[in-house]
Amino acid sequence: MCCCCCECGCYDCYDACCDRCCGCIDYDTRENIFYCCVCLLLVAAVVLLIVLLAAYGFIRHVSVTVESASLTRFNLSAPPAVTALAYNLSLTLAVRNKNWAMSIKNTKELEAGYNFDGQRFERIKLAGEGEKHHAGKTRVYHLVSGSDNAYVSLGNAGIAEFKKENATGMFEVEVTISGEVRYQAHFTKCKLAASCPLKLQLAPPGTPVVVFQKVKCKLAAADKNC
Repeated sequence: MCCCCCECGCYDCYDACCDRCCGCIDYDTRENIFYCCVCLLLVAAVVLLIVLLAAYGFIRHVSVTVESASLTRFNLSAPPAVTALAYNLSLTLAVRNKNWAMSIKNTKELEAGYNFDGQRFERIKLAGEGEKHHAGKTRVYHLVSGSDNAYVSLGNAGIAEFKKENATGMFEVEVTISGEVRYQAHFTKCKLAASCPLKLQLAPPGTPVVVFQKVKCKLAAADKNC
């Protein structure tokens, strides 16, 4: 900033004569303003760095819950050579991205599996490879599946377990979630695996609706870099 002082004949605000004669801001005040601006810029940079670290530096893994489930058929056929289940199972599965800034991208298909006595009898695709799960959002999957002849290798112990549970009408069915994801701003691919143990009361059509208590699934331990 420059000013003209006719009495002193100077044209430079840094001149002591102009500090006395002109209406310019004096040198010390200008220096204080400059250093205040530098400090504010440094504080803003630090705050921005903290925000970026909070947003992208630390991964919060998804939460998975089974919101509702019903089992209307669960029968076992056990010929000498093969074991098969006839079943009808429906459930509502919720997957929440708990990160407020980071989206999640599937690097492999996201699948649900149904197991009885440790043996899988169904696989269901939830989301395809490349699909995104936006920050802070919950995806809800409504799954309805059934089969007249779903092969399952139970063996003698599994058949005995089925007969025991069938006598009570309460079946223990495990729902598993499996996939692989990449979090936004991260290059590491992270395994996504969860287990949801359910106790389902068999309720054939026409019987009273069984109240289901929401189940929070247990996530598998995260990889070292995730």
